[in-house]
Amino acid sequence: MTVVNDLKMHASDREAAASSVATAVLDRAHLGDIHGALGSIAEDDVAPRATLLARLKTLLAIVGPGLIVMVGDNDAGAFGTYTQAGQNYGTTLLWTLLLLIPVLYVNQEMVVRLGAVTGVGHARLIFERFGKFWGAFSVIDLLVLNALTIVTEFIGITFALHFLGVSQFWGVLASAVIVMLAVSTGDFRRFERFGIVLVAGSLLLVPVILMVHPPVGQIAADFFVPKMPQDAKLSEVMLLIVAIVGTTVAPWQLFFQQSYIVDKRITPRFIRYERMDLCIGIVLVVVGAVAMISFCAEVFAGKPEFGNYTDALGTAVGLEKYAGRLPAVLFALALLDACIIGAAAVSLSTAYAIGDVFAVKHSLHRKPWDAKGFYGVYCGLIVLAAVLVLTPGTPLGLLTNAVQTLAGVLLPSATVFLLLLCNDRHILGPWINSTRLNLFTGAVVAGLVMLSVILTASVLFPDLSEQWIIGILVGGSLLALAVTAAVKLYEMLSHGRASSRFKHKPPLFDRDTWRMPRLDRLPPARLSPLSRIWMLVLRGYLVVAAGLVLLRIVQLATVGA
Repeated sequence: MTVVNDLKMHASDREAAASSVATAVLDRAHLGDIHGALGSIAEDDVAPRATLLARLKTLLAIVGPGLIVMVGDNDAGAFGTYTQAGQNYGTTLLWTLLLLIPVLYVNQEMVVRLGAVTGVGHARLIFERFGKFWGAFSVIDLLVLNALTIVTEFIGITFALHFLGVSQFWGVLASAVIVMLAVSTGDFRRFERFGIVLVAGSLLLVPVILMVHPPVGQIAADFFVPKMPQDAKLSEVMLLIVAIVGTTVAPWQLFFQQSYIVDKRITPRFIRYERMDLCIGIVLVVVGAVAMISFCAEVFAGKPEFGNYTDALGTAVGLEKYAGRLPAVLFALALLDACIIGAAAVSLSTAYAIGDVFAVKHSLHRKPWDAKGFYGVYCGLIVLAAVLVLTPGTPLGLLTNAVQTLAGVLLPSATVFLLLLCNDRHILGPWINSTRLNLFTGAVVAGLVMLSVILTASVLFPDLSEQWIIGILVGGSLLALAVTAAVKLYEMLSHGRASSRFKHKPPLFDRDTWRMPRLDRLPPARLSPLSRIWMLVLRGYLVVAAGLVLLRIVQLATVGA
């Protein structure tokens, strides 16, 4: 009798779990079979992947989100930032990419878990767990930064078209139409195949570096051994490093990948495959970044253009002048490819966020007339960016680098919310962060904040000395250690209260089947007073830092005019 009752209880638990899986999702189109670019998986397919062939087929069906978000990150801003690093400072800043690899993986792996386990987008989770104030703050940051980023994608398109000898007006118009049509088919698989083709197009940078053939030994040394460029103004170098951080780890990536995983219908049992997808994407983005820095360093070394970067168009002209027509054309085509996939991904992240916040239909599985708001936001951003770029007098070159710098300033707050969400047991259950991951992510946030402080100081004081920058780094490190010690002391003093709060019954199901309950069934999020204080301090600082960056941009634009 006990066994029968247990079986009935587990059956009812399974039914309740299935109900919560269905109702936690905001759009019914986010439920069903997985139809990826390279394969499909039925919703009821729970068979174990016992053979290598079965695992390979599953990986091919899951592949897509990680590739698109990573390669989409090597967009117009990335082309401008990486080529500037190579042309102005050679390969001396390659080590920044090595340091950013674990940051990339940790940040994006956390949103992989959030998307697969919750079935809800990043923007909605912030609203639900931290309230309207913090949710609005984060989404407004995202909207402003994304709108500027999409403009830079079309700036990059004009650079590529100009070099290739194509009419900028008709070329920008055609690019905008292609980006809108690729998303508006109502067929998720069709868009993902379009994205995978663009991912393959990013590999056009590989033959460029092979034709330029920079010294491999020097590349390896500068990739693994950190050093600063000699005889360079430290404030300018730090500004570029912040831009590299901003272009490599951007806030829109968090929102896009989580929502895209939800839209692709990936569930917890496929998280390990999505992690592989992410790793492949990281390899591609780093290969592209290393290639751009390296071939620019080789081509411009000892030339008049070295140290006098202009923009990506100037890079293409220099490649043609010193390396030949073919490498320059391949570079221009890779730039065009990157801008198109970047415009699509960044616009989608915005449309997904709006759909999440207002709980309207927001899925690539739906036809445009069935999700008017979702497609309206997406296409509106593309049209607005195209119009701005075609308007005479827009400071195109300045905007490209400024957007990446602003992204670097705003990233710490996005990472803070991500870290808090991934420690919420009501959201992730058995998938919450480990202690080691929390320590690493906390160190990342501290590092990003210190870079932001240096950026702010360099904006206020353009002639900031090396001693001051070192002082900021040392002082910031000591402050971070002090805060960590204070937090640990606070946790020890409130251990009794906290221990009772975080005692949870083990889940009935394993990690592969656990899903977040419906949003309205979640208990309120509990933030400690200390966490709230630091969130306020961080946000206040970021508002000031972002404002100073914008002020500096206006000053530079005024001087340029």
